[in-house]
Amino acid sequence: MATIHIDGVAYEVEAGKNLLETCLSLGLNLPYFCWHPAMGSIGACRQCAVVQYQNAEDQHGRIVMGCMTQVSDGALFSLSGDKAGEFRKAIVESLMINHPHDCPVCGEGGECHLQDMTVMVGHRDRQYRGQKRTHRNQYLGPLIEHEMNRCITCYRCTRFYRDYAGGEDLAALGAHDHIYFGRQNDGVLESEFAGNLVEVCPTGVFTDKTLVNQYTRKWDLQSAPSVCTGCAYGCNTMPGERYGKLKRVHNRFNAAVNGYFLCDRGRFGAAYVNQDSRLEHTGLRNAQGKYDALDSATALEHLQRLGSTGRLGAIGSPRASVESNYLLRAIAGADNFAPGFSVQEQSLVHRALDLQRRCTASTPDLDALEGADAILILAEDVTQSAPRLALALRQSVRNKAYEMAADLGLQPWQDAAVRNLAQNQRSPMFIVTAGDTRLDDVAEARASLDPAGIAAFGFAVAKRLRSSSERMGDENIDTLVASTADALRAAKRPLIVSGTSCGDPACMDAAAQIAEALCELHQPAMLSLVVPEANSLGLAMLVGENAPDLDALRERAQAGELDTLVILENDLYRRGSRAQIDELLGAFATVIAIDGMDNATTSAAAFVLPAASPLEGEGTLVSMEGRAQRHFPVFAPAADRQPAWRWLRALAESRGLDDLAALQHFDDLMHACAAAEPALAAMVNAAPDHDYRSLGLKIPRQPQRYSGRTAMRANVSVHEPKQPTDEETALSYTMEGLNRDEPGSLLPFVWSPGWNSNQSLHKFQAEVGGPIRGGSAGVRLLPDTPIAQLPAPTAAAAAIDHDQWRLVPRPQIFGSDELSALSPGVSELVKPGFVEIDPAAATLLRVTAGDGLVVGDSLATLEVKVNPLMPAGCVGYSAGVAGCEGLIPMAAVTLTRAADWVRPSSAAQVIGSDRVQHV
Repeated sequence: MATIHIDGVAYEVEAGKNLLETCLSLGLNLPYFCWHPAMGSIGACRQCAVVQYQNAEDQHGRIVMGCMTQVSDGALFSLSGDKAGEFRKAIVESLMINHPHDCPVCGEGGECHLQDMTVMVGHRDRQYRGQKRTHRNQYLGPLIEHEMNRCITCYRCTRFYRDYAGGEDLAALGAHDHIYFGRQNDGVLESEFAGNLVEVCPTGVFTDKTLVNQYTRKWDLQSAPSVCTGCAYGCNTMPGERYGKLKRVHNRFNAAVNGYFLCDRGRFGAAYVNQDSRLEHTGLRNAQGKYDALDSATALEHLQRLGSTGRLGAIGSPRASVESNYLLRAIAGADNFAPGFSVQEQSLVHRALDLQRRCTASTPDLDALEGADAILILAEDVTQSAPRLALALRQSVRNKAYEMAADLGLQPWQDAAVRNLAQNQRSPMFIVTAGDTRLDDVAEARASLDPAGIAAFGFAVAKRLRSSSERMGDENIDTLVASTADALRAAKRPLIVSGTSCGDPACMDAAAQIAEALCELHQPAMLSLVVPEANSLGLAMLVGENAPDLDALRERAQAGELDTLVILENDLYRRGSRAQIDELLGAFATVIAIDGMDNATTSAAAFVLPAASPLEGEGTLVSMEGRAQRHFPVFAPAADRQPAWRWLRALAESRGLDDLAALQHFDDLMHACAAAEPALAAMVNAAPDHDYRSLGLKIPRQPQRYSGRTAMRANVSVHEPKQPTDEETALSYTMEGLNRDEPGSLLPFVWSPGWNSNQSLHKFQAEVGGPIRGGSAGVRLLPDTPIAQLPAPTAAAAAIDHDQWRLVPRPQIFGSDELSALSPGVSELVKPGFVEIDPAAATLLRVTAGDGLVVGDSLATLEVKVNPLMPAGCVGYSAGVAGCEGLIPMAAVTLTRAADWVRPSSAAQVIGSDRVQHV
């Protein structure tokens, strides 16, 4: 620790930090632009100027930049001195020379860091009377709006986009007074993290295009703490609502999960809740096969009639909350409840859970991921299946640079110096997958193998770590095995990453064996296993590994043991081929579907109940890390939509299940679930119950500046209606209450006097860059110590005939997820379904890129992409994308040229399209 003096006041601070970060952590206001707690300092904006004195006798001092000045014991500074104040005011005035006075129409207005800093330094009048410099804006795709004239040249955008996220198509162009931050040509930004520019930019150069198109002032947004449902990583979000519509999604800081950043699927993928395809009313199929809309009372009568009799089967959902799945399972009985995975996916997810419970290696959070100093990725393109994990891994390869900097006494926040020192030296990352990945550019070495080869590679590494070796018959691969094992053995914090994406459990087994071998060497190894959906792991914890799958449920119905089926928030036609799902649904006399979206499954049901989305209801989701997190409603559901658990409670009442019908509130249901399932017992600590109060008050969803409630209904009445009453959560649908000292899981928005932008986050943190003062949201459910030894490895996949190919899933960040693909903006980035083959297979099949291939016995007909990194004998396919539903991972199929295929006229430009190697 060190003692420093600021304007005559002594403070005890952490030595080595920079002065700007120290001042903000102390609660002092010091203006800045270019500095960012996740990206360090470069001293570009000159806004954080302070006066530093040599000693107590020094009456003049010298101006230094706070972000570039390291605090040391005995240092003397002044923030309020005239010399520093005038300097900061002059800097803002120079930045404002060319800045347009478009605050009333700017998409950043009212939440602009430049506005805050201009007021903070006291600048008011400008002396410049010349002509302003102007720029032409660029088209950057359907997600990001560009307004270059607002730029103040802080370099935050390129530092994040290029240095932090690894993007290559955004740069600082020009020089002097003509710096231009954009692409060489108009086009879609390639990075899957481009949306973070909206929050990183301190002005309005990069704004949320989906918000701009239906604009609302930021202070008029009603927000609540939520959790992204785009993948299993569990990023925390702050959705904002106005007029009953979702307007935007902002990052909600969680030091243990997502830090300051989101991927574009999470940021823009929740807008499906505004679509016209949302179900608003109950539908009952009539004799003509059409649906009749029913009011709520009539709907409950029909639900009681249909659900009160008959032998009930049920299908849950990995995108629905733990509580809704629990209630449906309790109603139907464990033997009659299928979790709702595809048949293949169900065993994979349970295998991932079993390995994490049994392996001695720890499951890492964000800080541990970014701290890894040697990484092996097996069979997983994490950028597509868990994007925020990929961004964390991209930071971990910089640990070599930080070690080099520490040897020279450089602090990690000295970003430019650290990067210049390290150049291209990185911590080792090894990637072994079927095909290319988006992290290949930072990998020390990579290999492209089929799933069986990937598993064999992993087991060979594990054996080498245990002082034995096994040759794989390829000199290059054997060399890679040796170098991988040596790097992991030499590491202080090795990390192994795998997952369910490739469809082969042996790859996860191999990853667990490597992690276990490292633990045997007394190394703090980490194991991270990616699972498919937001609540996949929670659902696996709920049902156990002996739960029936979809095939078992169908067989029981065909045997006459079940006659009524309830489907919870699950489009089953994404879980198998149309023929398979038709057979499943046809085996039941009555099918009841509870869902928020109109889809193929609801169209096949006899009775459809409209469910609220995660933005309209409360629920617990368990991430791939095993972290239970609570999402809260941002706005009350419209029309007849209700949280699924409320419909299910009515079903329980109709079947005479009094103990379940007595669960009147969500908290009752949550506590019942935790009490019934020991693996989920700790989920009650994920967030406070509905009776939590801060100094006797609820937490407001609306900020203190919220306005215009009467204007929202001006076409109906000038009188303000009573705001909805939320009896289920500790949040209120008003601006009354305290948003100050509540737990981190209840933080709905960040705002502090003088800090109107998202930069006000530091006012809610224990220290800048540290956890929220109320603690990080969520609670870990996985055991800290292994419950048993690792299970025996899964048997290798059977060999296939010489004229067949092995199906290997190739997840897509845009398109593989069911709901985000329905969102405006994101839907424009979804590529049509495709198959990938290697050049030799293309020659054999006499096809080129853009031709069509028939997969199997007419399972699918898809466009060909030729990828040199696709292993021989494998055919990749865009998993989850329309047209690929019937394809089964690891299945052996034939490939035939499609005779009547019409080649696409032109390929739409999509994110990352030019990075994939095609010939």
